[in-house]
Amino acid sequence: MLLVWSGQAVSLVGSAVLRFAFIIEVWSSGEQATAVTALSLCALLPQALFSPFAGAIIDRISKRSALQIADVGGLATVGTLTLVHFFGGGLEPWQVYPATVLLGVSAAFQLPALTAAVPLLVRKDQLGRANGLLAGARSAAGICGPALGGIMVAVSGIGAVLVIDLASYAFALIGVRVVRMKGDKVPEGAGAPRTKIVAEAVEGLRHLFRHPSLRDMTVNFCTVNLVMVFGFAVIQPMVLLKSGNGALAAVNSAIGVGGVVGGLLMAAWGGPRNRGRGMMLGIVGMCLTAQLAMSLVGGVAGWCAAMLLGSLLMTQVNASMQAIVQTKVDREWQGRVFGAVMFLSQISVPVATAASGPLADHVFEPQAADGSGVFALIGPLFGDDPGSGMAGMLFLAGVAGLVVALWGLASRSIREIDVLLPDIEDVPAEPGAGGGEKDDDAVRA
Repeated sequence: MLLVWSGQAVSLVGSAVLRFAFIIEVWSSGEQATAVTALSLCALLPQALFSPFAGAIIDRISKRSALQIADVGGLATVGTLTLVHFFGGGLEPWQVYPATVLLGVSAAFQLPALTAAVPLLVRKDQLGRANGLLAGARSAAGICGPALGGIMVAVSGIGAVLVIDLASYAFALIGVRVVRMKGDKVPEGAGAPRTKIVAEAVEGLRHLFRHPSLRDMTVNFCTVNLVMVFGFAVIQPMVLLKSGNGALAAVNSAIGVGGVVGGLLMAAWGGPRNRGRGMMLGIVGMCLTAQLAMSLVGGVAGWCAAMLLGSLLMTQVNASMQAIVQTKVDREWQGRVFGAVMFLSQISVPVATAASGPLADHVFEPQAADGSGVFALIGPLFGDDPGSGMAGMLFLAGVAGLVVALWGLASRSIREIDVLLPDIEDVPAEPGAGGGEKDDDAVRA
């Protein structure tokens, strides 16, 4: 497990360095915020849209092969960019966008494949700890990536960044090749005629929705992401308007530190015994800290504290959700189900991201300055300085997120998912498992 984890952690850091270098590349071509937003959407949309199809492919092959597809995809994309940069006269800003799309497709394979592979690498009682380590690695990449990317681009240019990321993918691929995954094999009937990938992706969605607890959990995550990302998307411009670049660097560092600390805590603790209740309480805590408190406190210290706590809780939430699916879903279905969960929970992120910027610029900031609209009511909380409209947006997103989280906490199907949906080894095996849908009475996902 540690070798696979270290390989994926190095790959994540390398990818974070490259993403930051891409941002610098497109910004330098015209200093347009739209260009940076478009780059983010190029990464987010393919990952969300391709996840169900990636999940269907993952269930057709061994988990080792699925992880190799993700690493080879990244390796081929970055390798092509490296050749273009060194032997094709340099990298053009427009070439960054299709490369980001391809890396997003590779990422659509990586998370479902890695999450489905974790039960093959650790015992069931260690799943929370393993998921915490993986979440901590992603947060560490968020801290190290921009710092290393900025230094490397300034000192050596984007060419050195491409070479480093190429090496990180190679290291991750070696780790996957070397480690033995117990029970990892091609599913039975892999050589028989199969339905189309699209049909199998739809089967993953149907399989998820056949069980009320998994369905309700996923719908709740989708709604939470929609309303919370609507607020999260304006945190960076809000901090820039209120306090400048130094404050934003401090806030971003606090987010990364919170994620790393949360990952380490999960690795040591293993997560709450009642994972459904713990997951929803974590979302409540995120709304109270990273949104409501973040919108109301003034000064860099308050912002950093709010985001550190919110990021720490986010690690608990994500690790608990992954452990639930890992223990409630048959292995032959895990790729499709994780792909479906990623699609449904993440598709709202680009929607909220795309909508938040124009609303901040053309609705909330003008209303805050004039004291009109909703700011006739909440204006005294935020004032009328630049950034106050976005603080109001963050506050309203926090209120909406809190309502959705409390709805999830009140829902017995989510709160008591560990009781209502037994772990897969607690359910008697059925004939033909893995070859089509099971009866509705069989509490498997």
